[in-house]
Amino acid sequence: MNRKRALPYALMLAGLLLAPPAATAAETLEERVIRLEKELAELKTLVRQTTPAQAPAAAVAVPPAAQTAKPAPPTGIAVTTASGVRAQLYGFARFDASYDTGQINPGNIALWAKPVQGGDNDGEWNLTAGATRLGINLSGPDSENLKLSGNIELDFLGGGTENNLNPRLRHGYLKAYWPASDFSIIAGQTWDLVSSLIPFVDDPGLMWASGNIGMRHPQLRLTKGFSVAEQSRLEIAAAASRSIGESNKLTETWITDTGKDAAMPTVQGRIALSAPLIAEGKPATIAVSGHYGQEEWDSDLNNTHLTLPSWSCNLELLLPVSSKLLLAGEYFTGSNLDDYTGGIFQGVNAKGAEPEEIRSSGGWAALRYAYSPAVALSIGGGIDDPEDGDLADNARSANRSLFASYVNQITPNFILGVQLSQWRTEYKNAPDSDAFRAQSSMTYKF
Repeated sequence: MNRKRALPYALMLAGLLLAPPAATAAETLEERVIRLEKELAELKTLVRQTTPAQAPAAAVAVPPAAQTAKPAPPTGIAVTTASGVRAQLYGFARFDASYDTGQINPGNIALWAKPVQGGDNDGEWNLTAGATRLGINLSGPDSENLKLSGNIELDFLGGGTENNLNPRLRHGYLKAYWPASDFSIIAGQTWDLVSSLIPFVDDPGLMWASGNIGMRHPQLRLTKGFSVAEQSRLEIAAAASRSIGESNKLTETWITDTGKDAAMPTVQGRIALSAPLIAEGKPATIAVSGHYGQEEWDSDLNNTHLTLPSWSCNLELLLPVSSKLLLAGEYFTGSNLDDYTGGIFQGVNAKGAEPEEIRSSGGWAALRYAYSPAVALSIGGGIDDPEDGDLADNARSANRSLFASYVNQITPNFILGVQLSQWRTEYKNAPDSDAFRAQSSMTYKF
């Protein structure tokens, strides 16, 4: 710490030690010592917050996970507890409005165009505040070798009626990080390792079911980083995550979560390389990821069952083309991907003689242009294409979307978004559906 910063804190520390007790005159020496220790812990935390952190030698390049277009929460409102834990409240109030020329499922967010029924697919309006979000970032107290952090985050897209929406847990995890070895452990619910990028869309639906897979699951994750060259970094991560399958409805009396019933948790993995490529000072990231899990479909009460796998292989690219232009995209292939938003949310075809997993492949690509620090323009598109032979009649056989978005941070706390998108969903042995969506969002963040 430089002297200019150290002097005020030294004076504050002296004031703490020399000041009369803040409690009653009957305060004992032991009580005074405990109180001063708590105040000193808060002071140390304040010093750490205002002093630039020393970057670990191994972390030469920005970690790929920090580049995945999942924006860091704003500064928020922070308090420090007596134990030295810093709790930072953040969030935003958000209003979304959209008009669809045809019905889009589920409505408040866009996933696919609903099938035409009776030759009619009326347009509709959607108005919602469900994407409003509240979160708490936790950090410290750190030791010489270990940094602790955590996150709890909610939104209101958990169902319910439109004027009485249910809260939904997005994140709830702790993270232990050892800077000297560039190694971390995450325990709790957060983003999957598979296909970790997020398209540059303004719709909270994030192009799920039209090329973007990956969700959030409870997991235990291990991550190790390596410095492989100047300004380059290799990251290897593995996780055991909660398997969540479909309800087993093969018998009338036995309904269970087929993922929970399996003999193993889902295993996820990701390898990412971050290195300078085109734009100076802006590393590009290329990654491969995948997962393997199982679902156990019971056909009677005597443990007669069929085990169906869920798996994916994925490629990611995040490429800064210039200081203002960013290219990103993903490709996936796999089967039984409904819990990862793939297969257009179709994982198993249970309408045949026995259940069969649905194979699917697809991806998305997008360009983002930062016109100014406050204004960004984006275009892109994606496709999710299940294998037709795995599908039952009337099932969704392909889903395509195109979008163009405009986001303007009018003030540091007020953000306006506008997006136009086109959706085309094909159905097996049934008419295709098309819809055009015009939407806008207003966000007040803190």
